Amino acid sequence: MQFHRNMAHLLCAAVLLLIPVQAGAESGRPITLAQALKRVVTANPRLAVAEREIGVVAGHRIQAAAIPNPEFAPIVENVLGSGQYKGSQSAQTTLTLSQLIEFPGKRDARIAATSAEFDSSQWQLQSERLEVLSETAVAFVNILGAQRRIQILDGIIASLDGLTPLLQRRVDLGASSQADISRAQVAADLIRVDRERAKTALDTARRELAVLMGLTSPDFGQAVGAFGSVTTPPALAILMRGFEDHPQLVRWTAIRAQRKAELISARLKPLPDVRLGVGYRLFRETKDNAWVFGLSMDIPLWDQNQGAILSAQETLAKADAERAVNKSALTILLGRTYDALQGSRREIELLQAAVIPKARESVRTVESGYAQGRFTLIELLDTQSALAQALLREQEALVTYHTAVATIEWLSGTPINPSRQRSR
Repeated sequence: MQFHRNMAHLLCAAVLLLIPVQAGAESGRPITLAQALKRVVTANPRLAVAEREIGVVAGHRIQAAAIPNPEFAPIVENVLGSGQYKGSQSAQTTLTLSQLIEFPGKRDARIAATSAEFDSSQWQLQSERLEVLSETAVAFVNILGAQRRIQILDGIIASLDGLTPLLQRRVDLGASSQADISRAQVAADLIRVDRERAKTALDTARRELAVLMGLTSPDFGQAVGAFGSVTTPPALAILMRGFEDHPQLVRWTAIRAQRKAELISARLKPLPDVRLGVGYRLFRETKDNAWVFGLSMDIPLWDQNQGAILSAQETLAKADAERAVNKSALTILLGRTYDALQGSRREIELLQAAVIPKARESVRTVESGYAQGRFTLIELLDTQSALAQALLREQEALVTYHTAVATIEWLSGTPINPSRQRSR
């Protein structure tokens, strides 16, 4: 189905490529989102489990179609007794071959149930694949976000460290006190603490991506991509159109067919099967022989499988309710994620259009004025802190935005095309 056929391409849109995000601290080759998705599809253990489950159910389907084997029964009678039955001189030997004939419809219902189970397992694999691809895109976004955060903090540290020579000259001229140098160093050290926290977050995100690719530790270097742009998503109603084709929901059609076939099997079970037999009997004492014919069947007098039938009926009825619950959960998740995307998009646009440019202009003005003695160190640190907070807010909003994009594309199967891009 088109929904899942192009999902790898759709999830690539989770990272809109405008501004490269790099961090050179990691060893190994850089990795792109496309490369990560390709490796996940071939090596993720959850997908391997789902694929093996299809093989298990395929075995069930083959076995369900099997016809019962015939039964061969050799019987020796009238031996090892007393009198004329002492020894084996009066033995009667009967060789019987019998075959179970199932009541019409039982085998067909069994085959239908396992065939529907097979279809369900295939849809489950598709659903699992889409979910894993979405998780991979989110993990990749988290790496890009952590790398970008470290870049921002490195820039702040470099800016604060660059103040030291200027502060020292002002101290030498008597325009500032030694406390100003200490204050700037403390500010830089606090940012270094934040950088260590960001480095830990980056290590965690890299490890999570490695696990999705079936690794115990990362064998790749920096994540290469860009995530500094946003686009206007389609309306929520448009995204909802792809819901019915989502594998998690389509799978319920197969599950319902399976449970319906199981109900038919439960209703047919008390109907008696027939065992037909034919045998050859040899009378050793007289050397005579004869043919033996037999027919046997159960009499459904006490057990008519009513409990199993009721259970199968309720299980079938429950399938519709379970699908409704599943759809409701996906709908809530889509709505919540869409709201998060829209909120983060507006936040990013405001930060990029107004807050960050003004904060940068303020830093340039105060830095220039500070060198001329028109501003204090506190004012300079405040303006730099405001710019840093704006950049970090933008980074957090971008992570939220691209995470929401990956989730929405997984849920709806609708690509969020970059119809309108903005760069910083």
